[in-house]
Amino acid sequence: MKPKTIAARIADVARDKKAEDIVIMNIQKVSDIAYYFVICTANSVPHAKALAEEIEKKTGRPGHIEGYSYANWILLDYINVVVHIFLKPVREYYKLENIFGDVPIEKVE
Repeated sequence: MKPKTIAARIADVARDKKAEDIVIMNIQKVSDIAYYFVICTANSVPHAKALAEEIEKKTGRPGHIEGYSYANWILLDYINVVVHIFLKPVREYYKLENIFGDVPIEKVE
């Protein structure tokens, strides 16, 4: 499956699970980390964990998971797509959308 397709599928799962402020960032021209970041906001620690579990259930096990135990920032690494599930204050603090400057960002409604 193409990275863009994986990113879109993950964003759809997050939307269906009531994540907020979902964006897909195309970082492939500015970073070797991945092609896409999918970033979303959870309303609580249980919600963040439920989002991570549902994404894994629907898209398969990521190569790496970080932050699940505290769940204020969960990272799911699918090699070419990296998912960031934040609690709102943590997302506002790190402002990950601003880290790469002017890259294409798609808001998912």
